[in-house]
Amino acid sequence: MEVAALQKVEQLALKKLKVYKRSRLRYLARSALASMFIGFGVIVAFKTGSFFYGEHSPLTYPMAAITFGAAIILITYGGGDLFTGNTFYYTYAALRRKIEWPTVLKLWLYTYIGNIIGAAFFAFMIYTTGLFAESSVNGFLLSVVDKKMNLPMLELFFRAILCNWLVCLAFFVPMSLKGDGAKMFAMILFVFCFFISGYEHSIANMCTFAIALVLHHPGTISMGGVLHNLIPVTLGNIIGGALLMGFMYYYVNKPYLDELDASNPYPAEVDANE
Repeated sequence: MEVAALQKVEQLALKKLKVYKRSRLRYLARSALASMFIGFGVIVAFKTGSFFYGEHSPLTYPMAAITFGAAIILITYGGGDLFTGNTFYYTYAALRRKIEWPTVLKLWLYTYIGNIIGAAFFAFMIYTTGLFAESSVNGFLLSVVDKKMNLPMLELFFRAILCNWLVCLAFFVPMSLKGDGAKMFAMILFVFCFFISGYEHSIANMCTFAIALVLHHPGTISMGGVLHNLIPVTLGNIIGGALLMGFMYYYVNKPYLDELDASNPYPAEVDANE
């Protein structure tokens, strides 16, 4: 049973809540860190993919997908609050009556704003480096962004549902594993699956779009395209994390969770600084 992992999810949500209550600014900073970590993953993925893209190689996406796994390792072990994962954590904690729903919405909003700040700052940093100034390097990234900004909104919405379902599993499944090696392998595998499948992740898109916008880009890449993508993708990510992860795992495990609560009605206090 996944009850032990769900206990960790609940504890993690409460630790995040304590950070938020103690300092909104620190919570925003943690959220900015998460999107900057994703930015590192975006850079290494598209930099790697560009070597194969220029040669029209079928390995372009697989190589980019493998290297993008660096992002989830950085977030898990380096800290940070990611909006997509928090849709799962806070929903589950709210269903367990540990967090009130209005607070969940505030936490989601603060996380999303922090992720935007981090994405914008990281894009500025990449712009100053000049690493993606050449068309031979940025061609792969710009081609992917162009496609994402011009897909039908309904397709984006459902791709986003599947994406965050898989990404939340990438955080959740390793909680039941022992050893950092096994955990990292599972995370990288799940992220590879989401990337290679062509699903849509709002924060990864946010970081990629921010980088594309500060580069010399075609007219098909614009702020209108950002909104065209991020609105349905964000909504889809919420459904994937909140409904297919948070609600589903709460529902299927409720009898076991009720038994656990009955045997331990006073759970230990969780330290937010752990």
